[in-house]
Amino acid sequence: MPDEELFTFRYQVDSWYWPVLLACGFRASRDAVRVGNGLLRATFGWFHLETPLSNVDGAHVTRHYRWWTAPGARLSRVDDGLTFGTNHDAGVCVHFREKVPSFMKKQGHSALTVTVRDLEGLVKALDGANGS
Repeated sequence: MPDEELFTFRYQVDSWYWPVLLACGFRASRDAVRVGNGLLRATFGWFHLETPLSNVDGAHVTRHYRWWTAPGARLSRVDDGLTFGTNHDAGVCVHFREKVPSFMKKQGHSALTVTVRDLEGLVKALDGANGS
């Protein structure tokens, strides 16, 4: 069986955040969210998160983040979520059936928010990968 199509979703970067993003090792030419071959893989500088698509429990667009907390790789102060943020306008929150560990939290995350350019495209790719 041939490999399924790989979709790549680049981050939507607000130029004001470059100093923080560069400090995280972020590179716009390299980092992205990739969906395909049975996996969701998000890279963000020195940070990454990968899980089987079968572990994705849904995704939805979120908007209007606080500008002072938006940029960088960070943990949520409300729950166990992880954010790879490059702007304060909008992103996609991806929920997981089982927690996914990362360098920042070995016990895992129940969600990942990524601020990609094609919000609806990522939601559709994740829904399509799960047959939703």
